[in-house]
Amino acid sequence: MDRVNLLDLDAAALTAYVSSLDEKRFRARQLQRWIHRRGARDFDAMSDLAKSLRTKLAEHAEIVALPVMRDATSSDGTRKWLLDVGLANAIETVFIPEDDRGTLCVSTQAGCAMACLFCSTGRQGFNRNLKTSEIIGQLWWAEHALRSSAGVTASEGSEGERVISNVVLMGMGEPLQNLDAVVPALRLMLDDNAYGLSRRRVTVSTSGLVRQMDKLAQLCPVALAVSLHAPNDELRDRLVPLNRKHPLRDLMAACQRYLKHAPRDFITFEYVMIDGVNDQDGHARELIALVHDVPCKFNLIPFNPFPDAGLRRSAPERIRRFAQILQDAGIVTTTRKTRGDDIDAACGQLAGEVQDRTRRAERKQQLPPLVAVHS
Repeated sequence: MDRVNLLDLDAAALTAYVSSLDEKRFRARQLQRWIHRRGARDFDAMSDLAKSLRTKLAEHAEIVALPVMRDATSSDGTRKWLLDVGLANAIETVFIPEDDRGTLCVSTQAGCAMACLFCSTGRQGFNRNLKTSEIIGQLWWAEHALRSSAGVTASEGSEGERVISNVVLMGMGEPLQNLDAVVPALRLMLDDNAYGLSRRRVTVSTSGLVRQMDKLAQLCPVALAVSLHAPNDELRDRLVPLNRKHPLRDLMAACQRYLKHAPRDFITFEYVMIDGVNDQDGHARELIALVHDVPCKFNLIPFNPFPDAGLRRSAPERIRRFAQILQDAGIVTTTRKTRGDDIDAACGQLAGEVQDRTRRAERKQQLPPLVAVHS
């Protein structure tokens, strides 16, 4: 019989599992704290659990995260792990340290089926969804690996000092395509007996899956970032192919619905700045009209090149001009600082190792190349 990986179970599922072992329900809370807050994987070390439960867990359960294939640290302190998900596939997880926070960027799929033109992950294709254990396991591994590296250890009965304060589901994959596994992982991130993060400090990024946005709002509303990248349907159809199914009018309406449940009173729109493609003054003015009735902030992301991208990063002055137009219209606008690009850990660069079962390379869209237009 296969062992149950306890990293797959949120609080409700863990309680049901403990009950199935004929143990008292409160033991699930103790077990959860050992696993997630203390990073334990040895049941014998869980000293306040009943001996009968420890014996049953040793026989039927396990705590197993993904094997680490590579661990790289950037000159700016960004740290990236390459994790083995089997069958010649690997995903990437990135930790970004800052003065006032530590942010972990988590992957939710091996590859990505969205095929956004500017994204290295999308260029590689898609293999499969990750399981809950493979999603939360990235946080579990990173938190306790970082504690160990910093010399912060949890003694028996203590939980150590938290290193990761923010989690963004912005790594490889489209999180809302994998809600069945993502939602239990989110619940563990928020659970006080696990990671105890605020809903405001957990962000899910989506390229605009409208129905799934509505579902997330009902199941587990956290902060939302929408990958926008274009101010009109014609251009977004090219940059984000999903737009052909969920055009901007539908996406903006979904954003307004989500805000009724969101922990923040705004949506974050992410916008990759691509030289001559979507970075002109006219594009900025179109954006202002597009989002006029959606409370929002913009995060401008300088395009991070990757091999054969065929695109260039907007010049710093062009990005500043673009941001100023948005700010003059009263829209809070920030420009993301590029981090970890020397280890290919910057936004849009995560590629891992993906055996593409979608055979996208054999089904390249027959579209003319994008033409840069400078004004």
